[in-house]
Amino acid sequence: MGRVLSLFFLIILFLGIFRANAFAHCQVPCGIYDDEMRIHLLEEQITTMEKSIDMIKSLTGKETALDKNQLMRWIINKEEHATKFQMILWKYFLTQRIKPVSNVNKESYDKYLKKLKLIHLLSYYAMKVKQNVDKKYTEKLKSLLKEFSKIYHMK
Repeated sequence: MGRVLSLFFLIILFLGIFRANAFAHCQVPCGIYDDEMRIHLLEEQITTMEKSIDMIKSLTGKETALDKNQLMRWIINKEEHATKFQMILWKYFLTQRIKPVSNVNKESYDKYLKKLKLIHLLSYYAMKVKQNVDKKYTEKLKSLLKEFSKIYHMK
């Protein structure tokens, strides 16, 4: 009985870990997509990264234990939201919403390549946010996201 309970808890733990990784949306062909919501979530991630950068700058050099604790929390927050940003791009848009296109139709293929390029650039600048505390990278994310949203919604 003890082994069965141990196995049961191990399975629950295993399932919990994988459930936490299912962030953006399922990969079942459910047809339930909300592209506008995902764009809004990306914008929200950028805003959170900017707030984190502001707080990191304001807390840097402060000496109390509480200030140092808060500084670390804001650094972690910036990292987590940059990663969430990338996960939405990869797990939702790249994996599920941007379908491969044959190069037979040049116009469709060029649009497809533009979307891929923008996702790559957005991913790259999210990584730059992780490495820096300069809001020029979040500004770049905003402009690229606006460009991606425009080309993505063109039918």
